[in-house]
Amino acid sequence: MSATTMKQLDPTQVELEIPISPEEFGKAQDSAFRKLVRSAKIPGFRPGKVPRKIFENTYGTAAIDDRALEDLVPVKYAEAVKEHGLQPLGRPPKMEMLPQEEGQPMRFKVIVPVRPPIEPAPYDGIEVQDIPEKSDDDDLERALESMRKDAATLVPVDRPVRLGDTATIDYEGKIGGVPFENGTATGQQAEIAEARFIPGFAAGIVGMKAGETREIQARFPDEYLAPELAGLDATFTITVHEVKEAELPELDDEFAKRLTQQHHQTLDALKAEVRARLDEVAVQKARRQISTELLDKLIAANDFPLPQVLVENEVDQLLEESRQYMARAGISWDAYIQQSEKSEEQLRSEFLEEAQRRVKTTLLIEEIGKREKIEATPDDLKVELAALSRQYGQPQEKIIELLGRNVGSLIEGIVRTKTIDRLMERAKRVPATKAP
Repeated sequence: MSATTMKQLDPTQVELEIPISPEEFGKAQDSAFRKLVRSAKIPGFRPGKVPRKIFENTYGTAAIDDRALEDLVPVKYAEAVKEHGLQPLGRPPKMEMLPQEEGQPMRFKVIVPVRPPIEPAPYDGIEVQDIPEKSDDDDLERALESMRKDAATLVPVDRPVRLGDTATIDYEGKIGGVPFENGTATGQQAEIAEARFIPGFAAGIVGMKAGETREIQARFPDEYLAPELAGLDATFTITVHEVKEAELPELDDEFAKRLTQQHHQTLDALKAEVRARLDEVAVQKARRQISTELLDKLIAANDFPLPQVLVENEVDQLLEESRQYMARAGISWDAYIQQSEKSEEQLRSEFLEEAQRRVKTTLLIEEIGKREKIEATPDDLKVELAALSRQYGQPQEKIIELLGRNVGSLIEGIVRTKTIDRLMERAKRVPATKAP
């Protein structure tokens, strides 16, 4: 019997021609008939008891042949993949039956996407900027000041509005003399800060007193979320009813006790806790920045073809991430498409470069991980499961149950993280360049 043949089409695809012997097809036909006859309804015969000849006269032989191939082809494909040591990417590809030649067995052809051969450029000693992994006194001061502001008491004041005050206001906005949707509010209490409003709105309120009404001009940003308002000038009629300023608590032991609800807490202890949290954030931030720079340089130093199926899958993932982001923002996908004035195909095209970057990064890190013999140990898995258990408030057994078949992805993620850690350990840290 002729054997399976393999032909390399390009670095990311191979073509398999897989034979089906008459004996294999005959057995598959017998099995297909036994399955089909169970649901056959022919007068005078009980289900499953119809003779094959009568079944074929009623339904035709094609029904049996089609079911036989439907059952047999995936099995033969799996055997051929194993025979040639292939690791196909993505879902099972489309298979094509070939014209049968006289005296030759049936054959089908399949194009299999595979990983390209990768020979990584030298990856030890990649230069990266040395980002501080500890917080400084300024970070601590800003954090404590933010905590004071969060704990502040709003106190009424008899003076004009200043930036940072909280004012109770009425306003009505118009464009070209016509009110627009969501442009009116009554009795709204708001912090008067530039970042909270469109340009010109907060500045226009500054200097107003309680009981005063004023018209101000403001302009919607060119990239405003509601495209029908983007870039337009608006006139707002504003009335200020009350002005309050934030009265910040003293930074002392009493503040620490009140903030943490611990009677024994001191300001020094609070500072130590805040500093520890800031240091943890600094470590995470430094790792993100260093790993991003390292991966950027690693990607730039390597060039190899990318399997199209992986790129398309990544584009799909980016598109799904965008849908989920819009859903969390309370915007329907159709509304977003309409507002952005882009088709889904245009969005896919825009996502292509990032998808290619993700795929290239994944393949490179996987290859380096193999060369470095990096594996996820049972202890690694325990640590990761414990972290997920804390994050979601579920016992580890439940986490494993929820992961199901995705445990493999969890293991791959551990190996990826350990591989990047290895690269970062071997990277050459150089002083960070200061922005001009």
